[in-house]
Amino acid sequence: MKIERLPLNALRAFAEAARAESFKSAASRLNVTPGAVSRQIKQLEERLGISLFARHANGVHLNPAGRQLAKDIDSGLERIAAGVTAARERAHQAPMLTLSAPPSFMQLWLLPRLAKFDATLGGLDISLDASQSLTTPAWQGAGARLAIRYGRGPWPEAKSYRLFDDELFPVCAPSLLAQYDRPLEPADLADHALLDVAWESQQGISFPSWQTWLDAAGVGDRVAPPQRRYSLFSLAMDQAIAGRGIMLANHPIAMDRLESGVLVRPFGERHVLTSPLSYDLLTPPSGEAPPAVARFIDWLLDEAAAFDRVAHANCHAPAHFTAY
Repeated sequence: MKIERLPLNALRAFAEAARAESFKSAASRLNVTPGAVSRQIKQLEERLGISLFARHANGVHLNPAGRQLAKDIDSGLERIAAGVTAARERAHQAPMLTLSAPPSFMQLWLLPRLAKFDATLGGLDISLDASQSLTTPAWQGAGARLAIRYGRGPWPEAKSYRLFDDELFPVCAPSLLAQYDRPLEPADLADHALLDVAWESQQGISFPSWQTWLDAAGVGDRVAPPQRRYSLFSLAMDQAIAGRGIMLANHPIAMDRLESGVLVRPFGERHVLTSPLSYDLLTPPSGEAPPAVARFIDWLLDEAAAFDRVAHANCHAPAHFTAY
């Protein structure tokens, strides 16, 4: 079947529903009813001759076929975005920066702060690429290609600047803590769903898992491993905010939600898992950045440093343990 014969509205509805594994969330984003989303996805399933979601009384979850289709659609959108970026580079003379960053980091930390850069410095045409692919940074005439990566250095063919070290801690909705009349302890996690992120590293390293945290907290033999896995931190966080479980997060991913009160740390500043991973800004190993790009790099490093100071300002000797 040729892709152009598939109903594009149905593909769009599926893509939105797949990101949050929720017809209701997709309906809100598309400004339609959940019933309309359900009908469009059903139409797509009938055209393909396969089921894409496992439907339950309490919601829907992608099945293996659905996960593969969602991945393929995301790849297609990345190619479209790359084509649009190339067209803009050909059409504009203004300094151009293509910045690649992990999808959840871009959504939860970077995007909310870019408006501040536009308001204070500006003068730079920024194209964002939500990707974890290990592309090589480069200066490109009046523009540049930079990357923010989550992993473990050193990074080949790049100069790196540390943005954040990695510390992981559980987060959940405040309603979960309301069930207790005492401070939560690690063993209490046996009564809750643990939300896991199936993060895939192109460096061949593993994201510190719930099992690592549970073992370090001394309850690895008393708490079942995670029952729900997601491809992005942002997806797991949506479920945590909805009160459907507890996830492991770090300051860049969770701090804004913690400050707004939609998430809390059930153990406070206790039981923090220090991992060997970090968020790093990658630039070309040599050469001079265009002035507008250099201003952006300085702004990003200053913004990360200020955020890191705030994130740790109220820490009082938390109980740390190391992932490796």
